[in-house]
Amino acid sequence: MATFNFELVSPERVLFSGEVDAVVLPATEGDMTVLAGHSPVMTTLKTGFLVVTSTPGNGRRVLVRGGFADVNQNGLTVLAERALPEEELTQDILDQEILTAEMHYDATNEPAAKHAAESAIAQLREAKAALNF
Repeated sequence: MATFNFELVSPERVLFSGEVDAVVLPATEGDMTVLAGHSPVMTTLKTGFLVVTSTPGNGRRVLVRGGFADVNQNGLTVLAERALPEEELTQDILDQEILTAEMHYDATNEPAAKHAAESAIAQLREAKAALNF
């Protein structure tokens, strides 16, 4: 399988930089799989798991909370507002993320912001269930 360059960056650190086979993105319009040779596109990300496959059958999951993905001739770059590798996630961290999203929901009267917070809360609860917390 052909590979392409992928970088995952959060404000705190570079979480991944290297050649990969595929990346599944939690795009706001639905999950999106990027493979080598993908058409150029830029999309926003919602809360959810980004899955990196660097060898067949070997996927690495990272929980992202918003951001942007840019696919171009050089590969894929993801600038995440927040990103936590699956192995670093704990029940306490997810509970805090849910609490933060609930506070954002309560703090706004704007329908679009309420919907985004509501969606983030649901995605975080799904992540918590997927990790058996």
